[in-house]
Amino acid sequence: MRFNIRGENLQVTDAIRKYIIKKVEKLDKYFDDSIHAEVQVKLKVYERNTKVEITIPLKTLLLRAEEQHENMYATIDLIIDKLERQVRKYKTKVNRKPRQEKAVRKNTANAIMIMEPEAETLAEENTDHIVRTKRFYLKPMDAEEAILQMNMLGHQFFVYTEAETSLTNIVYQRNDGKYAVIETE
Repeated sequence: MRFNIRGENLQVTDAIRKYIIKKVEKLDKYFDDSIHAEVQVKLKVYERNTKVEITIPLKTLLLRAEEQHENMYATIDLIIDKLERQVRKYKTKVNRKPRQEKAVRKNTANAIMIMEPEAETLAEENTDHIVRTKRFYLKPMDAEEAILQMNMLGHQFFVYTEAETSLTNIVYQRNDGKYAVIETE
């Protein structure tokens, strides 16, 4: 792993750097191969607390978590616990998936509720100012894996390439708690 540790309103000391590296390297035990990724760590200090954000982009998974606490070391411990939970949840779903594929093939109707895109009009749309552009690789996956990724990232929607059709789809969570897929043509 390569580490990019940045501090905002904070000088990153060797002690903090070593502590972060030691803790993040514990995640290696969950993977068969060593993690080959650039770990992005952002440390912020406010008047009464600290905030840590860690992002680890892997081939099959994007691990991301942030946490706030009064103590920097406690914040790091909390965020590592959060990342470990994400990895365990992902591994459980991946290992369970081959066993469930047989059942899903028989009855795909109960997997995910598919809706047509709803036409919504916004009162005053201000499209004159684009404040950020993101580019990312759309990994082929199924809708279940897309939902898992969306929930792990804490996002409201997730864009992905459907593995079977190679089309770009969007999955999101509805107000009633169920998931929906927007399919492109």
